[in-house]
Amino acid sequence: MGIDKFISSFAALVDNCTSTRDLQKLKQIHARIIRLGISPHDFIRAKLVAAYASCAQMFQASYIFSLTNRRSTFLYNSLIRGYSSLSLFSQSLSVFRQMLFACKPIDRHTLPVVLKSCCGLSALRLGRQVHCAVVANGLASDLANSNALISMYSKCGDLAVARKVFDQMPERNLVTWSAMMAGYGVHGVFGEVFELFDEMVDAGLEPDGVTFTAVLAACSHGGCVEEGRKYFRMMERRFGVRPGVEHYTCMVDMLGRAGLVEEAEELIGGMEVQPDDALWRAFLASCKIHGKVEVAERVAEKVYRHGRRLVLVQPLPHPLCGI
Repeated sequence: MGIDKFISSFAALVDNCTSTRDLQKLKQIHARIIRLGISPHDFIRAKLVAAYASCAQMFQASYIFSLTNRRSTFLYNSLIRGYSSLSLFSQSLSVFRQMLFACKPIDRHTLPVVLKSCCGLSALRLGRQVHCAVVANGLASDLANSNALISMYSKCGDLAVARKVFDQMPERNLVTWSAMMAGYGVHGVFGEVFELFDEMVDAGLEPDGVTFTAVLAACSHGGCVEEGRKYFRMMERRFGVRPGVEHYTCMVDMLGRAGLVEEAEELIGGMEVQPDDALWRAFLASCKIHGKVEVAERVAEKVYRHGRRLVLVQPLPHPLCGI
């Protein structure tokens, strides 16, 4: 086997570790690569950087990156994505700046992750500069870049520009609609959430779990109990989407805010998925707000029975202290 085919074979093995995020297997393959003496090859190093970054091993990824002589756009993208996926947004943007200083070309995979990091830091001014880069690099019609712009502007509070990007898109997918709905929901424009949902369905797209999370979160924050019940029933009956724990959490929070604590308890009792800590905290917080001590005691007993111990942001008064 020629050296190029040999390197390509091991690169494929590393790629498989990237997609499966199998760190143990990656370390075994890396050890073989070192023993065989092909680790200094820049192609192999680029693959290793991407694999370690996908496995959340940023120390190893950045170290191998520092050893690489020819640093491609792919290599920079791997580090930018790795840091951003771990919510290390400042480090992600730092690598992006290094990429710009090195005069490396930007591709369609670069800026969506950069925009996510801008969003994570609420860096609207920087996000606007990245928007200029999207346009300058001919990526304004790219779906992933446009979706990232909508998310960034929405979460940073500039709904007008987010909607402008949305309206100008030649193509939209579920991510597009869900991002715009989530933006309106976070900022209290609940009527637009419901209108967009209807428009999306009329356009022939079927909502998924992410879409319903955005809609139910808006119902919760807006106190739209009847709408919330309607959309929750609609999930499985009309669209075949089974509610996940995040959907139940939105419903419990919504019912609890409205003082419908017993209905929230009944909903929890009928769940087909295991409640998580966020759901229990939302429920117990509503018990505290509305003085439902007996209900809280029943739920606390269930929580302790399953070996959980919750820490609430605002501790509940006796008899719920320490839950």
